[in-house]
Amino acid sequence: MDRIKEKMQTLRLEADDNAAKAEELKTKVKTLEQENLAKEQEITSLTHRNQVLEGEVEKLEGQLKDAKTTVAESAQAGQQSESLQRRLQVLEEEAEASDKTLKETIEKSEPITDVKAGHYERKVQALEQARDEWESKYEEMSKKHAELQKELQELEQVMGNI
Repeated sequence: MDRIKEKMQTLRLEADDNAAKAEELKTKVKTLEQENLAKEQEITSLTHRNQVLEGEVEKLEGQLKDAKTTVAESAQAGQQSESLQRRLQVLEEEAEASDKTLKETIEKSEPITDVKAGHYERKVQALEQARDEWESKYEEMSKKHAELQKELQELEQVMGNI
């Protein structure tokens, strides 16, 4: 009977140990389940963040495309501006030459008829008007060029921040 009592006591001790281990394992299971839930929430959060970032990348790619177009337009505007500036300079030189020729003609020759004087005055006025128009176009192109440069710099800053 002592043997049975000892055996019973041994079984009780084993049962107590097993119960303690079961409690410990239940605690570990709860901890792991909580960690798993936290990981799933983190995965959901990261998935959402990834989607947001992909949308932002698409938006930035569109801005980059627009920026490249703007750069191309800016380069074209710069070339056109240079061309207009050269044309303006040529017209100014022509106007100055016409003024000089007109003054020399008036000084050297006998009084010119009103018709010829009117003709030269109209020619000078037309040249001055053409010069003014070219100056106006040049100023507009310069403003547009400056605006495009500013947009390009802003876009480069945005792209640099990414």
